[in-house]
Amino acid sequence: MEDINRIKLVLVEKKRTAKWLSEEMGVNPSTVSKWCTNSSQPDLGSLLKIADLLKVDIKELLVREYKHFLLSQESK
Repeated sequence: MEDINRIKLVLVEKKRTAKWLSEEMGVNPSTVSKWCTNSSQPDLGSLLKIADLLKVDIKELLVREYKHFLLSQESK
């Protein structure tokens, strides 16, 4: 199974950097780096804030196939 980090992937999709996220979150850049490398995980409150900042549903940060799931539901 691939070990894809959803936060890192969404940052790329939204054309944002880990540095930007750390500044917006008010956390040390090393904290965001750890989130993006799966060394540690943000708490639920931080995850909600990340979703708000990136303007995505929090599920996109948790579930790898969420976008695919949404698209499949639209075609029904």
